[in-house]
This record gives sequence, C-alpha cells and structure tokens, in this order.
Amino acid sequence: MQPNLRIGALISGGGTNLQAVIDACEAHTISGQIVFVGTDNPEAKGLERARRHNIPSFVVDYGGILRRYRQDRTSQSLPDDFDFEDTRSKCRLFPPETGADRIRQFLETRAIAEAAIVDAMQPYPYDLLILAGFMRNLTPYFIDRVNTDRSQPRIMNIHPAILPSFPGVDGYGDTFNYGCKVGGCTVHFIDYGEDSGPIIGQRAFAIEPGDTLEDVKRNGLAEEWQLYPHCIELFARGKLNVVENGHRRIVAIAP
Repeated sequence: MQPNLRIGALISGGGTNLQAVIDACEAHTISGQIVFVGTDNPEAKGLERARRHNIPSFVVDYGGILRRYRQDRTSQSLPDDFDFEDTRSKCRLFPPETGADRIRQFLETRAIAEAAIVDAMQPYPYDLLILAGFMRNLTPYFIDRVNTDRSQPRIMNIHPAILPSFPGVDGYGDTFNYGCKVGGCTVHFIDYGEDSGPIIGQRAFAIEPGDTLEDVKRNGLAEEWQLYPHCIELFARGKLNVVENGHRRIVAIAP
C-alpha cells in the first residue's frame, strides 16, 4: 500500500476529470496527491486548474513538433534511445493498410514529443501516470519508459465507452449513433493498442428515449468523475494485480 500516492497527469483540454481527481485527493478519498500536470496543448484550459491548486505544469507542443517535422524532417533530432524497428514491431495502433511513410512520420514525431514529456516529468517522481483527457495515442517508446516492469503497469486512462466496444476518440458519440440503450465509461491500463489495455473498472447508465448526444455526454461525465478516483484509490491501496489469462492480460482486484 502507498498511503501517499504520487500522481502525474496528462491532459489536452478542459481537465474536468483532472478536477475530479484533484478534489478527491483534497477530500482524502484518494490516498495521494497530483505532483504535476502536463499537456500537449498550450491552450489547454486544464492548466488553469493546475495553477489554482499550485500543481506544477508543463507543455509539450505536439502541434508545433508535427509542423516543423513536415517542413523539414532533419530540423529535429530523434531521441538517441529511439529504435524505430522495435517501436514499430510493438505498436498496435495501425490498420494493415497504413502506408510505411505514414507509420514512420507518426512514430518519429511521437518519439520526439514523448521524449520531451519524459524529460519534463523527470523533476517530479511519480508512482502513477493518469491520462485525463489526453488526446494523443502513446507509443511503445513512451510506454516502455514508464512501465519499466511489465507486471506492474502504471499508466491509467479513462475512456468514454464500455470497452471493448467503441474504442477511439468519440466513445459517447459512437455509442449514441449506434443506438445503444446503455452508455458508460471504462478505466483501464494503457498497452500498445488503442484503448485495448486491461480493464480496471466500468460504470454504466441508461440512455433514455429522447436523450440527446449532449445528455449522454453529461451523464457519462458524471459517471467518470466517480469511477476514476475510485480506480486510482484501488491502485494507491495496492489492490490491482495484472495477471495473464490465456492470451489476455486482466486486472484482478484484491479484496
């Protein structure tokens, strides 16, 4: 058990889940504290939430990195420890038809940005990294530098759908447009695929006749703000164990 879990957070936007976790830490329903907030977006409104609570923050401008790379691939240096073939062999983000140049551009620009995030996190020792609306897929390059022990993953994400249904960027929209009668959210550990890591917890809500997409999003966020702190507290208390189950990795929750 870690009675004072050190939590790092990555965000891209408003940071409502970040606020829910901050509030839970301050209310001592999470046995820990947020030690930094990082973002890929210089305009992320969640940075103001960090400032209000005196939490250190940093920005790694993914958009600027991508623009400079497109203008001149030699203008930015790849990290010395980046192995393209190793990263590509592990990564499960691309459909089979993806072109080689597209894969190289994605993995190289991500490695540049992710190395900058790793450097920015260095001054702030942390036990768990949470993604609180971080809208960038993480590659094996980054994951392997955080998850140094495969049996003890420590990157957690919250997704706006009941996985494994509707992975990707628009979980609530996909749920609503499919005509589902139930929506929900999922907290899971990150792996090399898209929203495919071991599931920690889920919450669900009914989608009533006449509900709009905005209703679904509002109801989903209310569930997210309950679920994420609960799952983080399970981690803080040492109750989450990732075990092999055939070809799958699942989370076993200790009593």
